[in-house]
Amino acid sequence: MTQVSPAPEVAAGGLSVLPVRGLPEVRPGDDLAGLIVACAQLRDGDVVVVTQKIVSKAEGRIVELDVSDAEAKRRLAESEAVRVLRRRGDLVVTETAHGFVCANSGVDLSNVEAGTAVLLPIDPDRSARRIRDALVFRCKLRVGVIVSDTFGRAWRRGLTDVAIGCAGIAAILDLRGSADAAGRELQATEVCLADEIAGAADLVMSKASGVPVAIVRGLEPFAFRESSVAEEIVRPPAEDLFR
Repeated sequence: MTQVSPAPEVAAGGLSVLPVRGLPEVRPGDDLAGLIVACAQLRDGDVVVVTQKIVSKAEGRIVELDVSDAEAKRRLAESEAVRVLRRRGDLVVTETAHGFVCANSGVDLSNVEAGTAVLLPIDPDRSARRIRDALVFRCKLRVGVIVSDTFGRAWRRGLTDVAIGCAGIAAILDLRGSADAAGRELQATEVCLADEIAGAADLVMSKASGVPVAIVRGLEPFAFRESSVAEEIVRPPAEDLFR
């Protein structure tokens, strides 16, 4: 977790969120970093946000599934879960081995070939790290990578993208101990920077646009961190008041 003191200010030049267009259909075994470099002109300090869908496809996390078979969909979701939290009709809310609480264990049926489903990456932080290492090697730039996925939120309607994997960019900025605008010491403020970046990138990666990669440009240098992982974002059960 990255601790920042004093509290950061928004970059003077502001942020830019840029869609990366022209990527081909991703197949198992594809080199995602190579595909990104071929379609984007990266700059030092960029954060590359890559949707879980193409990461999972490149890693071969594709299974056969008859989408008309509700029982088969339920079994698949439960096989990817360590715990089932809620059921409502065809919807199953589960906890995955990653610690994510999400619908149907993150099993994805949209924008995939007929008769198939896409599963979450086995280790999204490792996936992000591999892509980042390859981008750094090719481009000789300081970049961060976030693997994003679409989640719902408890008590709130609608969906948004969140970070399920990250590399080279702080997952959480710990502002505890710094001062607010009135000079009062912050006691509990931890900003989930990785989720904010993923949500911003989603604005140019709509589900029907066919844009699975975006670049967020203009983040301050303190946001970059070699050792950060999205695993930091998952609240430990001992701290969770709702489980």
